[in-house]
Amino acid sequence: MLLAGDIGGTKTNLGIYSTEKGPREPIFETTFPSGKYASLETLVSEFLSEVTIEIDRASFGVAGPVVGSKAKITNLPWVIDEAKLRETLNLKSVSLFNDLKAIAYGVPLLESEDLRTLNEGVPILNGPLAVVAPGTGLGEAFLIWDGFRYRAYS
Repeated sequence: MLLAGDIGGTKTNLGIYSTEKGPREPIFETTFPSGKYASLETLVSEFLSEVTIEIDRASFGVAGPVVGSKAKITNLPWVIDEAKLRETLNLKSVSLFNDLKAIAYGVPLLESEDLRTLNEGVPILNGPLAVVAPGTGLGEAFLIWDGFRYRAYS
């Protein structure tokens, strides 16, 4: 089971996903006001206390840069550390991604009903892809085909 989260300065969305149901059908999900918690560890511990599903790994998209497996969250005093989260939550693995990089990894999984065409064009098979997200800042990420799959970069 995978615990996935979108960690922002205002709110944190958490969900539990299984391989069987896939990324479009969370088993359980909820939203928390981020500023109410002293740390991501505290918030996630509360979330996990509400469910009886055993989690073995987690992946978090965070608002801010991830450097050396650590992230300082934009508009929060939190410093998130993969190793500390893994130890505190007793998980096999924890991964942190910049939130736009996390979104970029989802782009190749989009289906036609998820898309709205702004400008007709001719798609280029395995061509580069981009994500631009105006918000508190201007988030950007891109994907490049490596010959086997897309790789995302923030």
